[in-house]
Amino acid sequence: MRTIFYLIRKEFLQIFRNKFISKAIFAVPVLQMLILVPAVTFELKNVKIAIVDKDMTSESRGLISKLDGSTFFRVSYLIFSENEANNLLHRNKCSMVIQIPSGFGKDIGTGKQGKLLATIDAVNASSAELSWAYLNGVILDYNTDLIKQNISTLPLGPVSRIEINNRYWYNELLNYKYYMLPGILVILVTAIGFLLAGLNMVREKEIGTIEQINVTPVRKYHFIIAKMVPFLLIGLIDLALGLIIGKIAFDIPFEGSILVMFLGSTIFLVAVLGLALFISTFSGTQQQYMFVAFFCMVIFILMSGIFTPYESMPMWAQDFNMINPVAYLMRINRMVMLKGSTIQDISRELYSLILIAVVFTTLAVRRYRKTA
Repeated sequence: MRTIFYLIRKEFLQIFRNKFISKAIFAVPVLQMLILVPAVTFELKNVKIAIVDKDMTSESRGLISKLDGSTFFRVSYLIFSENEANNLLHRNKCSMVIQIPSGFGKDIGTGKQGKLLATIDAVNASSAELSWAYLNGVILDYNTDLIKQNISTLPLGPVSRIEINNRYWYNELLNYKYYMLPGILVILVTAIGFLLAGLNMVREKEIGTIEQINVTPVRKYHFIIAKMVPFLLIGLIDLALGLIIGKIAFDIPFEGSILVMFLGSTIFLVAVLGLALFISTFSGTQQQYMFVAFFCMVIFILMSGIFTPYESMPMWAQDFNMINPVAYLMRINRMVMLKGSTIQDISRELYSLILIAVVFTTLAVRRYRKTA
């Protein structure tokens, strides 16, 4: 134990002698939380629409007023030319074109079905689908208003209808920041553990200081543990800092046990640090390590479920996530923070992370070669 203690002390001294790493350790979490949490969102607001109103009746004006009054849309252009509207869509001046044909008001007044044509910019498929869903919601509200206005023309007697009430659990205000912050915390911890730990070891290779350790009787597992412990502690400190910023700046709720969350993060950091050190054992330069690390991080993060639900992925992607530690911590953070989940609720994720941590750490120890 004394050998490991002195090696850990040496690692801390080495880390804080590097001005860049010592500053990045605490500056990165602050900037990442303050910038990414409010910026990264799938919510759609103020979608610019151009309306081609060829009807010019009270009904068409009522529909335009309904669209402009919603929180989702902003009527930016009222024009009469279909070509001009399509040109606006092509030049990215608007995201949707709605054409109201002549006779729209007359059809509604006589009880016929009014028709509209919506042309949506689908370069971003997710935004297009959400815009279409929001448009249908506004049209449904407009139809309800029309029924109320024309209730006297309906046949007497009760009208059959289905009434449904909804209740949102765990995020009643549908605040997207509540959903994103646990995921941003995972990226924060991953960046600290995965990038800095591996770069620190490869840098020692480049400047030759690692050879001084290699010629000593220090065992391989002593060396790997000493490399992991400082960044494990730093990662947990950054996690605590991120939680504090999330509470102060965004009033993020925390329903579960903070100890359970830190337990999951600790196991996750061991897994990520094991993978980082394993990659660094066959990386000769910092550029080589950064290339491989960046490739792995992008895949792990994008497939972790931070943006798209895990269940919506194809089966091969779900199978891949069985070895993706980021996916497990993503679920742990969201379940603990928003649902108040206990260890029993996340036991599958914890056991999977433990297995991944053991495998990656074992690979790092076995792959490391003490060569003079």
